Amino acid sequence: MASATPPGDDPQSYTTMSVGDVEAIGAHCQMAFCHQLDFLPFKCESCKGTFCLDHRSETAHKCTKAGAWARSRREASQTPSTTTSTPKPSILNHEQQCSSPVCKTLINTPLTPGIHCADCNRQYCLKHRMREEHDCSKLTPLGARPGGTSKERGLAALDKLRAWGASKKAAVSETAKKTTITSGPKPNSPAARAAAINNLKKTAKGDAKTPPEKRVYLHVEASADTTTAKYPTGKFFYNVEWSVGRILDMAAKDLQVENVNNRGGGEKDRLRIFHVEGGRLLDFSEKIGKVCQTGNTIVLLRGVGPPVPDLIEA
Repeated sequence: MASATPPGDDPQSYTTMSVGDVEAIGAHCQMAFCHQLDFLPFKCESCKGTFCLDHRSETAHKCTKAGAWARSRREASQTPSTTTSTPKPSILNHEQQCSSPVCKTLINTPLTPGIHCADCNRQYCLKHRMREEHDCSKLTPLGARPGGTSKERGLAALDKLRAWGASKKAAVSETAKKTTITSGPKPNSPAARAAAINNLKKTAKGDAKTPPEKRVYLHVEASADTTTAKYPTGKFFYNVEWSVGRILDMAAKDLQVENVNNRGGGEKDRLRIFHVEGGRLLDFSEKIGKVCQTGNTIVLLRGVGPPVPDLIEA
């Protein structure tokens, strides 16, 4: 019968077989000249043979595959693991750090996303994401071309917008002349302007809840060289008490122009309203009734910068 393992024997090169592994009457030792019946025999892990208590070790039964079990165990322990753990981000192994010189927060991690500033082209943590928090106005945008300061680029954009405004104003006047009937009143006469306004009021669309006495009727356009619109022009009326920002949102929706003003970002993607007759960009907080009159034309422009008064001469 099998008994406890004597001291000095290797307890790992063989295992005791359970009752379920043998027949009800036990198993015979496979050692030559032994064949002892053992109800709880031992199994050699190298040659997979069945032996009694006296011949359970590899030396006792002269195992034909002596050491096979030890070699397989050693090779298994030396095999490198296929799963590698990702080290915790730190200053030593993580290059993405908040661009603010006074901040050491690691960004673009599962817990701390990075916020890109479109003006200076840098990445910041949530605390320093605002332009005022990282002194954006004092930074040179990454990737900016050398030579040419932000002031010079702003003046160049201002000149371009001034020239565009002057040409647009002339185009509006020319269009008014062409639409006037030859036998009718002169293009700039009060009668011609009244006829054009009456035609505008008949075709303009807007919120029917707006009282007639509080309506301002405008020609609305989307500049083809700065944005893409499904409907490039339209005639609409708005409440004189509404802000320019609200008018911009409504006009962009009506002309189906992509409007990303509420998503943040820089001026290159921001929409603004240009008042043709006034020759300037309108501020979002201005009341439309105080800056525009019925019959005026406003144009949606993208990437033209903040409002600067008096872009074109009267």
